[in-house]
Amino acid sequence: MAAQLQGKKVIELGAGTGFAGIVASLLGGNVTITDRKMALNVTRMNVEGNLGENQNSVVIKELEWGQNISSFSPPFDFVLGADIVYIEDTFSDLLKTLQDLCDENSTVLLSCKIRYDRDKRFFELLSRHFWHETVIYDHELDITVYKARKIT
Repeated sequence: MAAQLQGKKVIELGAGTGFAGIVASLLGGNVTITDRKMALNVTRMNVEGNLGENQNSVVIKELEWGQNISSFSPPFDFVLGADIVYIEDTFSDLLKTLQDLCDENSTVLLSCKIRYDRDKRFFELLSRHFWHETVIYDHELDITVYKARKIT
């Protein structure tokens, strides 16, 4: 994965701690880490604490799903999301954001725990616009990593 991220445009959605974005940066990606405004202080502290002076390849920005993303300069090579599929009211906005951030060459990686049937509904909606497959399933933690590509 390190070679795949080297010099690539990467965005993490709903970052929270920013862990996926931090790792992507350490693997050579040019990373934009996003979340809602109220979560970005924690994200900033973690980026500073983990990357120190090596933060040059990381931008931290507010992003409300479903809003205009032109300031983000899509498309991105990789879109990352860890545990962002769990609030049904956000599914359509998340899907719109994924569509806006991606082109046919973008790779989306989503990790999540399917807690309820409604969570499965997101992947039904996703399949209308993205081809997707399970890449990893951890039986012990009941967490799945999905890989998706935009259908054009």
